[in-house]
Amino acid sequence: MTIKQFWTDPYQRSLATTVARVEGEQVWLQHTIFYAFSGGQESDAGTIGGWPVLQAATQGLDIVYTLPAEHGLQAGAAVAVQIDWPRRYRLMRLHFAAELTLETIYRDFAGVEKIGAHIAADKARIDFALPEAITPHLPAITAKVQGLIDADRAIISAFADEATQRRYWEVPGYCRVPCGGTHLARTGEVGRIALKRKNIGKGKERVEIILLEDAPC
Repeated sequence: MTIKQFWTDPYQRSLATTVARVEGEQVWLQHTIFYAFSGGQESDAGTIGGWPVLQAATQGLDIVYTLPAEHGLQAGAAVAVQIDWPRRYRLMRLHFAAELTLETIYRDFAGVEKIGAHIAADKARIDFALPEAITPHLPAITAKVQGLIDADRAIISAFADEATQRRYWEVPGYCRVPCGGTHLARTGEVGRIALKRKNIGKGKERVEIILLEDAPC
């Protein structure tokens, strides 16, 4: 099982570890800080042993990385893992902005159903099954989400069940949500946001989340 240090310290940018297994272009590590696509959050970008990671994918409780065919790594080799930190940090900020937006919409629209989500480094989106246009409600939703961000509240991330690697995030006194992504330490790190509605079909609403400012890396 790959030990996922991106949960222990999501701010860690580099790691020295050992190759656990190799099958052609695919490589498994004993420890990793390199997040693989899951829950709508895109994979990290970066390198393993100096080789660019072409793909990162979950495989049960493991993560498998695809490297260029000529990588030459073997099981037992010591390698350095390096992630693109500015990209990771934007993903973390957009991820949590999307989480807060989702929780706010759940509270404002009884019975609303999330039907999709994607967290990229330029923007996040959440798709809902909703019979009415959400546009008139966006200013109020934005104000509520921005208020939670500006309150700079602590975010707890932990295991709900370590054996099955089920995790959650929690803002004490607000909500606790199952999620295995990489999370910020405080809501204030998100910064200023904007919400935009996009029509994706009858009875479907898409809310896009955009960061309005860069943050120190």
